[in-house]
Parts: sequence; C-alpha cells; structure tokens
Amino acid sequence: QVQLVESGGGSVQFGGSLRLSCAASGFSISIYAMRWYRQVPGKEREWIAAILGEGSITNYADSVKGQFTISTDNNKSTLNLQMNSLKPEDTAVYYCNTIIGRKDYWGQGTQVTVSS
Repeated sequence: QVQLVESGGGSVQFGGSLRLSCAASGFSISIYAMRWYRQVPGKEREWIAAILGEGSITNYADSVKGQFTISTDNNKSTLNLQMNSLKPEDTAVYYCNTIIGRKDYWGQGTQVTVSS
C-alpha cells in the first residue's frame, strides 16, 4: 500500500528556512520520480521540484530555482525539500507526489506560512 506523509511545515519569518520531509512507504523511492507541489487557496496546485534516480536528476520550477533543494534519503525512504530565503509568496500547503502505474499518489500536505 503506497503512502506518503509530509512533515516539517510551520511558520517562519521572511528570510527563514524550513526543511520538509515526505515519508514514503509501499514502494521504493529510488525507482520512481518524486515531486513536490504547493497550493494556495483558490489557485491550482503548482509543481515546484522533481527528483529521479537516487538524486542524479533534479528539476525545479523557475519560481524556486536556487532557493529550494530537493533530495532523497533512500535508506530512510524519505523525500526532502530544503527551503531557504523564504518569502511570504512561498506560503502554501506543500504536497509530495509520485506516479506509479499511471496512478497519482499524494500526501495530506503540510502548511508553510511565511510572515513579512
């Protein structure tokens, strides 16, 4: 049974940092592409980062490039997102995602709030 559980969200001030984690179970994260998305109320869910092949391939949305870093800890079956220099516009619910057998799997999300 595939499960994704995010953690690490919270409230920070402008310029602060947070590290999000996504605990994966029921599959091997070293085999499947893993992604982070975020969503603001009233807006579509936005893809922000992806990782594949035990970290050998990463990709970022322009909005977070150079600011966020995606990584995996395959021993712990965990996907991470290091977020630095946070801005109020980074405030959102953050979700991890994977696609297995054409089915989308999502975690429950973790709230990140950045105050100015």
